[in-house]
Amino acid sequence: MIHPTAVIHPGARLGEGCSVGPYAVIEEHVTLGAGCVVGPHVHLTGHTVVGARNRFHAGAVIGDAPQDVKYAGQPTRLVIGDDNLFREHVTIHRSNRLDEDTVIGHGNLFMAGSHVGHNCRLGNHNVLANGALLAGHVTLDDRAFISGHCLVHQFCRIGRLAMMQGGSKITKDLPPFTLARDLNRLCGLNIVGLRRAGLTAAQRLQLKQAYRLVFRSNESFQARLAAAKAEFAGAGVVQEFLEFIAGSKRGVCADVGRLHGGKTAEEGAGE
Repeated sequence: MIHPTAVIHPGARLGEGCSVGPYAVIEEHVTLGAGCVVGPHVHLTGHTVVGARNRFHAGAVIGDAPQDVKYAGQPTRLVIGDDNLFREHVTIHRSNRLDEDTVIGHGNLFMAGSHVGHNCRLGNHNVLANGALLAGHVTLDDRAFISGHCLVHQFCRIGRLAMMQGGSKITKDLPPFTLARDLNRLCGLNIVGLRRAGLTAAQRLQLKQAYRLVFRSNESFQARLAAAKAEFAGAGVVQEFLEFIAGSKRGVCADVGRLHGGKTAEEGAGE
């Protein structure tokens, strides 16, 4: 199960049934859960704890030092859950401070050349397509889809079932269930993703109505948000949508079809 050209430090811990390919390097403080598959030329380094049944394709570098000039070599950590797939040349960096880990959840797919920076926290069943880049301290909730060559600024948060179109960029928070394009712009809801996730027609209709009220009416941001909270009190997915927006510290992306007059959500979310 271990190729003779692989270099594995005696202090590394490999779970039952792990496979390690040619020229892979696994350093001292790495722990692999059962059934992991490490492909050729993979480098697993740092204080990295990996769960079960993860697969690392050729050239992936997992757990290397953060790209942060303030980092001074502390034994910071990367913690990875179960059943993740890391394709060719994916890079995941450990955190830049001892009191906070970089965390990857379960069942995520990282396509070739994607990157997760230091101190990021990812939930479960997310997809990062080829060349997608998450800067440091990004939070990604569950089942988001980050398309090819998307850029996410540091400290941004992306909500559940959100999607970024290919090549888009955000420096503000992306609310759950929404679809991003260009720079900090929304173009509606991630309808296909919502259907695939099993949201009912009634739930999707409520989200559409709440989206229009928050992003496409002419009142002030706080007035729009208050009106939506009152109208959709008790609607679970809408409450999740509204609470995310209300809790944003960076402000949220704005709709491309925003009507003239009043403040955009992008301007008002920081009030």
